[in-house]
Amino acid sequence: MKKIIFKYHILFSVLGLICVVASCERGFSDDIDFATFPSNGDIFTDVPVSLNDSVFISFDPATGANINGFDVDNNEAYEGTTSIRIDVPTPTNPDGGYIGGIFKDRGEGRDLTGYDALTFWAKGSTTASVATFGFGTDFLDNKYAVNLNDVELSTTWSKIIIPIPDPSKLVQEKGMFLFSANTNSTNGAGFTFWIDELKFEKLGTVAQPRPAILGGQDQTAQANVDSSVPIIGLSQTFNVLNVEGKGRDVTVVASPSYFDFETSNPFVASVNDRGLVTIVGEGNIDPNTGQPDNKATITAKLGDVQAAGSLTVEAVDLNVLSIFSDVFANVPVDNYNGFYIDGFQTTLGGAVEENGTNIIDYTMLNFVAIEFYGRDGSGVVPLDATEMTHMHIDVRVNETVEASDFFRIELFNNFTLGSSVSGAYTIPGTDLLSNEWVQFDIPLSNFVGLSAQDALGAIIFVSDATIANVSLDNIYFYAEN
Repeated sequence: MKKIIFKYHILFSVLGLICVVASCERGFSDDIDFATFPSNGDIFTDVPVSLNDSVFISFDPATGANINGFDVDNNEAYEGTTSIRIDVPTPTNPDGGYIGGIFKDRGEGRDLTGYDALTFWAKGSTTASVATFGFGTDFLDNKYAVNLNDVELSTTWSKIIIPIPDPSKLVQEKGMFLFSANTNSTNGAGFTFWIDELKFEKLGTVAQPRPAILGGQDQTAQANVDSSVPIIGLSQTFNVLNVEGKGRDVTVVASPSYFDFETSNPFVASVNDRGLVTIVGEGNIDPNTGQPDNKATITAKLGDVQAAGSLTVEAVDLNVLSIFSDVFANVPVDNYNGFYIDGFQTTLGGAVEENGTNIIDYTMLNFVAIEFYGRDGSGVVPLDATEMTHMHIDVRVNETVEASDFFRIELFNNFTLGSSVSGAYTIPGTDLLSNEWVQFDIPLSNFVGLSAQDALGAIIFVSDATIANVSLDNIYFYAEN
């Protein structure tokens, strides 16, 4: 994707005089004209409507984006005489293996508060799924970005409806449209799709809002004072009537700025309008128990509707080096799926998102590495874990667990060097559960053979295929103070 620099602006407007005399009040004059922006909802109806001169602004080619597959087609149209044609490249195309980008308003933005959905008609040269359609991305701060993922197209025209999570927010929106397409759904075969009658509409049939944070899950986390945890897994679901008048649920991924976040305990945690939770203190003493009240629960609303899901954070005093966690800031790593082409390794997978949480998911596991030693000159620095006393890891086996199964964790100091030393700790099958998370806090002294930990550079997980499918989360080293 195109590299985006996020900028945060706070705009202060002086709207009147400050009265020194107590109780001095004055309303706004009827002669004051507040700034307004064009409210035209049309984006492409045979021709581009008030878009940037180039119309299509591609994602960064350095990420593999192909800039050559966008055009206007004079031979295909749902209505009128032309449509947008997008040729999706194969993964091996030398000009880039996927295509995507945005349409941007050429002016100062549009007032979209009178609409409830972005709509368009689309069809494909074959049945295929488009990875993402959306709006609100402007390659600036993307404050009100919305994405609809995995949209299936057929070879006949169908109307796509992307509901707006909260139209009242879109008083000056520049990001008119976004798409990103690859060949994951066609087994690598390139295809073409067309878009026509692209516009914002007031349908009046977008109903039953059901917002969610963290995938609608109630989650817990521990975090140090002054550390931050992002709220992810944000969505809005509506019931939408299609052109046949049939209702169906449509869920979009919504940016944090659509939500109003709240904290139950501001002495423990604050949360900003970008959904970033910051641990500000260890709380006050509870007068009923005489103990510190060091927990805060973060909730959110979208409009007037309470969002499903919450995050309860507990302020703790831990010295942590986090490899992979949504709770702590992670140190730089080379990869979460260090694979080796040696004819023996079978493991597939890596980091994925599941129900609003980032996890590592491995399939066909026999062994795999997380590397953080500077592989191939990456510049990643090994970890000095001299002061650490424990390793924490959450493990979920996604299959039946037998007593004879095992999951071995190997730590390497000075990995790949002649002075390398390593230690191993084996979790037996009897300590694991099928399809349930199990937490482990392992003293580093239990890693037999690990005589030094001043330059940890790799963690290797080994099951020898006794456990083939496993998920991992919250991998970090810590010293409890």
